[in-house]
Amino acid sequence: MRAYIIIATKGRARETRVLLDYLQRQSLPPAYTVIAGTEEKDIAGLAGHPLLDNGRGEVFVSPRVGSSCQRNVGLETLAQRGLFDADGATGGERFFCAFFDDDFRPGVDWLKNAAARFDKGDIVGLTGRVLADGVTVGGYDEAQAAAFLDGTAPPAAHWANIDAEQETDCAYGCNMAFADTAVRQFRFDENLPLYGWQEDRDYTGQCLKIGRVVRVPSCAGVHMGVSGGRTSGLRFGYSQIANPVYLMRKGTMSVKSALTHMAKNLAANIAKTVFPVRPDIDYAGRLRGNARAFIDLLRGACDPRRILGKGF
Repeated sequence: MRAYIIIATKGRARETRVLLDYLQRQSLPPAYTVIAGTEEKDIAGLAGHPLLDNGRGEVFVSPRVGSSCQRNVGLETLAQRGLFDADGATGGERFFCAFFDDDFRPGVDWLKNAAARFDKGDIVGLTGRVLADGVTVGGYDEAQAAAFLDGTAPPAAHWANIDAEQETDCAYGCNMAFADTAVRQFRFDENLPLYGWQEDRDYTGQCLKIGRVVRVPSCAGVHMGVSGGRTSGLRFGYSQIANPVYLMRKGTMSVKSALTHMAKNLAANIAKTVFPVRPDIDYAGRLRGNARAFIDLLRGACDPRRILGKGF
């Protein structure tokens, strides 16, 4: 089974290059890798990486910006290269497409184990075991990530740190993969702009229409949670409310999940505005964004794309 990789990156050329190093060491080498940045500095120095030698990948500035857009451009690029054609470049061989955040560090057998799981033929998507997630602690450096991967450091407590396979309605966007049957027909929702908050849940929701999605513990890795390339607290806070509402209306997120997400985010932002736990996070800005989204919801004007307008 062939493995294709898509990496949507912004402001992290150094981190992306290290991810390419990790991908080069995979026990199942990726057949083709696409890296889509938002501007030239995002991809500086990446084109010469040996992983991409001999026509095994490409690097470019995406014509459309935002994580959903850049991932879609990656999928379009693979299709244009004939890599989705059953009788074309793949030679009829089945494939899957993996999406990695630029600050994710996959274990050496991530792709091999994903291929083995897809080979069973009973799923259309999967996401892996996150040994540690820097998003929850302000970020990990490369040495810390390597320590988690080689077992020097014990795995951290995290909802995606699982030791047994389980079904899921949301593949974790930092490390997820979908089978050929899914990526040929589904695309990421570009109405979820910029970092695309909950775009992974939406894409999973689309794929669940044709099959199962599971968490696979043997596909292990570390999400470093690098802060560079993120958006403002105000925008993020607005998205914390607007995006779940949008997906609930669309039908790719249940009413219960949407309400739970919104309630937890609002409560956390209130508490952490009063008692800040991380100086690097603008909790007050997030709370203002939450409030603006609720006001827009009452006005009938709540829309994820409003964060692209004036005042944000």
